[in-house]
Amino acid sequence: MAHDISMQVEDHDIFELATLVGQELKSRGLILATAESCTGGGVAQAITEIAGSSTWFDCGFVTYSNASKVALLNVPADVLEQHGAVSNETATAMCAGALRNSQATVALSTTGIAGPDGGVPGKPVGTIYFGWACGDVMQVERMLFSGTRRSVREQTIKHALHGLLELLARTK
Repeated sequence: MAHDISMQVEDHDIFELATLVGQELKSRGLILATAESCTGGGVAQAITEIAGSSTWFDCGFVTYSNASKVALLNVPADVLEQHGAVSNETATAMCAGALRNSQATVALSTTGIAGPDGGVPGKPVGTIYFGWACGDVMQVERMLFSGTRRSVREQTIKHALHGLLELLARTK
């Protein structure tokens, strides 16, 4: 069953987005893993709010430190040294690591600067990188959100789920 996912992310709350993700994954027999840094497991928490999510969600990696990104997701240390934890390259490696280290067929990753501190030139507070993977398709995106730390994290969770829905729609 296909679901209309051509909605604006602002039009849905996190629970609604997670429900749509679950319906789409379940209907296609796909399994999700998450690799999260700045969201601290918020995406996995939203997913597991959905009854029956154990049929389409394998696991979530919360890799807040660089050492945990290397140890749990096999993010190459040189990627972190050359590009930093907040980068396209790290989001890509986190997503690939979630697939490699789980039973999942689909993965998403989040890494960024939620604030209120931590911004650097070229990467201000609110800079978030996302990775999404399904089969051989990998997509990475950079977004800049504003607001409080809580608001940035909430926007990140919503965008991660919405981005996954968009990727799934393109990989049918």
